[in-house]
Amino acid sequence: MYRERLVATNVQSDSARRLQQLLLDYHDFRQHKAAHPLLEHTFLIADWQAERLKATHADLYQHPGYHTGLEFLLTDLYAPAGMTRRDDNIDRVFPKMVKWLPDNLLDTFAGLVELNLITQQLDLELAELCQRQELSPALMTTAGYCRVFRESQRLEQRERQIELVAEVGQQLDRYVRNRTLGWLLAMSRAPAEMADLTDLHSFLHRGYSAFRKMDDVELLIERLVTREKRVMGNILSGHPEPFVLPGDL
Repeated sequence: MYRERLVATNVQSDSARRLQQLLLDYHDFRQHKAAHPLLEHTFLIADWQAERLKATHADLYQHPGYHTGLEFLLTDLYAPAGMTRRDDNIDRVFPKMVKWLPDNLLDTFAGLVELNLITQQLDLELAELCQRQELSPALMTTAGYCRVFRESQRLEQRERQIELVAEVGQQLDRYVRNRTLGWLLAMSRAPAEMADLTDLHSFLHRGYSAFRKMDDVELLIERLVTREKRVMGNILSGHPEPFVLPGDL
């Protein structure tokens, strides 16, 4: 809907160019995915993986110091549906973003967009692999999931996905420690509503609140990354219980 605005925006820095290209790529992928015959299957796969993540990281998910942050990750950053309006609004305000935001914040936004794009691309690939192997995502099992996972041609992207969780998480943690950001979000609520940007403002406020409530973001990220790398290695090596990890991880 706002692709022309993305293309027409004059960008001056590498950070702005990176964000512009990622928004264009994500915009085009969203159109492709929306028209894809396996669209509903991607939602089923995303739901299955979200539940798997909750189980693998149950100790962190149930911990009061981390629950809100992980819930934000699963429902907002890893959100296969219901975020079309938010994503359209990011495209819409891109010209203002590159005009007013510093490069380090543009880099953080770019990381968020790349993470969302890669995650949804990988979900669509799994849906296509399931169809090829006549496996119903609605009846997904651990064995079936691992079988199609090993057929993936995007393993480098899967590694990048894990890296992005660490990069973006660390960047967001630095921002939320700045109390000025919280004040700005509170002050900008009414203008956001007037500009029809309520969903985007809500997304930013939820992220800020979630990270502010976390005890030790660095520890959380370290454990998430270490565990997910182990899970990926287990799947690729054919481990019989790929999601069961040692107690020290």
